[in-house]
Amino acid sequence: MSETHIHMAGHVAERHITRAGQGGDRDVFEYALLRVVPRVERGECINAGVVVYCRAQAYVGARTHLDEARLLALDPGADVAGVRAALGAIERHCAGGEEAGQAAGDDAGRRYRWLVAPRSTIVQPGPVHTGLTADPAAETERLLDLLVR
Repeated sequence: MSETHIHMAGHVAERHITRAGQGGDRDVFEYALLRVVPRVERGECINAGVVVYCRAQAYVGARTHLDEARLLALDPGADVAGVRAALGAIERHCAGGEEAGQAAGDDAGRRYRWLVAPRSTIVQPGPVHTGLTADPAAETERLLDLLVR
């Protein structure tokens, strides 16, 4: 089934609705952007990564990319090494195993929910969005290219 919507600016967009049982080989996934907010009081941020979770495939993964020049444009005194360390810790947390530290024994869903919980640190998760995918790892890369790089 397909619906056509006309947006306020006059653009036409098609939205495909998939009913339960009609997803084919695709599974529901959730994702959130990782944002770097160097000075919370200013409210400025840059996208620096994406976290993807697919329950059906027990997948949770993160990919990050820090544009150092953009970060320093927002805050010349930003702790670039600290931000890189925080982003790296998120990727390790998603990977699980010994690299995940205390979360090593947690399932993919629990690790994802912990990462997307609101926080007031310099690296913050954005709102959670959903979609359909056959390959959540490839979706992680696609979203990184589309929304971060």
